[in-house]
Order: sequence, then structure tokens, then C-alpha cells
Amino acid sequence: MPNGGGTGLGFLFGLLLVVGVGLMVVVAVRVIGGGIRADDHTRATGRRRAGRARELLDERYAAGELTDDEYREQLTALEERP
Repeated sequence: MPNGGGTGLGFLFGLLLVVGVGLMVVVAVRVIGGGIRADDHTRATGRRRAGRARELLDERYAAGELTDDEYREQLTALEERP
């Protein structure tokens, strides 16, 4: 109907468009800011921190800062931590 007697679908479309654009902005900001990572769910359990400790241990071993025995000892200690 040309005189504004529509069904209100235009309003619904506009609302969905605004919500969709808003969600895209939020996701873009989180991705660019480093807020979304694959291991976000592990933050509460501390596994993420242990993973970083393991990375540092591996880097030190690869750089020759640790002997085989020192590496194994520290790796065992990391795995035993709660």
C-alpha cells in the first residue's frame, strides 16, 4: 500500500540490520584487540598459564639453556602442578 499501510516488516528489517551491524562491530573490535582466542575457555582452569610455561620451557631447551635432565625435571614439575 503506497500510503504507509504496510505490515511492519520494514521496521523488523531495520532492527535486524542495526543489531547485525552492531554484532559485527563488537566481533571486529574483539578480534583486532586480541580479545578472542581459541583457549579463552581455559582461562578459569589455569591451563592457559601452564601452556605458556611449557612454551617458555621448550624455548629455553631449544636455545640450549637447559640440559636434557633439567628439561625433563622441569617438565615433570609442570605436569604435576594442579
